[in-house]
Amino acid sequence: MKSSFVKAAVATALVAGGLLAAPASAHHSFAMYDHEHQAKMVGTVSDFKWQNPHVYIELDTPDGKNPHYTIECANPGILNRVGWKFNMIKPGDKITVIVAPLRNGEQGALLKQVELADGRKFSNGGPAGKPNIQ
Repeated sequence: MKSSFVKAAVATALVAGGLLAAPASAHHSFAMYDHEHQAKMVGTVSDFKWQNPHVYIELDTPDGKNPHYTIECANPGILNRVGWKFNMIKPGDKITVIVAPLRNGEQGALLKQVELADGRKFSNGGPAGKPNIQ
């Protein structure tokens, strides 16, 4: 009797744990970005946020009309797998990015590729797809 009670309790705990963990795996869509009209931008990094669930680059551009962009990247785990390091981009760095801009015209974008000042290029990993601008 005790053994079956313990097995039932363990099974219940596993099911409950699985149900509670399910929302944590949910993810938003990248549909808000215009993947068909990618843009290449050059600018100066004002902030680099290496954090979950997404890494962000704050980029100041010389464009007077839209001088500041928030660029969403993949999560740190994905970026690590494609060669990124948490300290490879710093405020003040000059970088070139290829991005999918927000469809609503606001100054935000999804990173496709970043080129550092030394010429090294890094993708955003699998979820963002490949840049279509060379």
